[in-house]
Amino acid sequence: MHNLAWGSKGLKNQNKGQIRIVEAFFAVLIIFSAFAISANLSVSQNAVKRGDLASVGLQALMELDSDGSLGRYIDGGDWIGLRDAVSLVLPSSVSFNLTVYNEKMQQVNAVVISNGAFNSQEIAFAEYVCVSRGSVFRCYIIHLFLAVAA
Repeated sequence: MHNLAWGSKGLKNQNKGQIRIVEAFFAVLIIFSAFAISANLSVSQNAVKRGDLASVGLQALMELDSDGSLGRYIDGGDWIGLRDAVSLVLPSSVSFNLTVYNEKMQQVNAVVISNGAFNSQEIAFAEYVCVSRGSVFRCYIIHLFLAVAA
């Protein structure tokens, strides 16, 4: 009876090798699972960012236009203010280049409105029509090119 007890040396020595094999198997399983999950998460997050980039840009322009500030920046020729406002609304990992056209498709902005160079091969495009809310009716077409900063 003494040899069959759970805490006895005989039973421990018989199962010691099997327990170590099971431990090693679980350790390898956990390590490979961690690598597989982390690789899958980073790929899917980048795909979502790039796929929704045009939508993010359009939403940013709509947010700036919701209170009329987009039209005020353009009417006043405040290109630095417009660049800073777009930079604040967009995620920090997004590079952009914005061009403003009038109703005759003539470029209105004389300076480059951008927050940096595009380092990505995947570039999204958003077009937005903005109407100034001033006393004079003016219509602007905004072209916004977006890329995920590398």
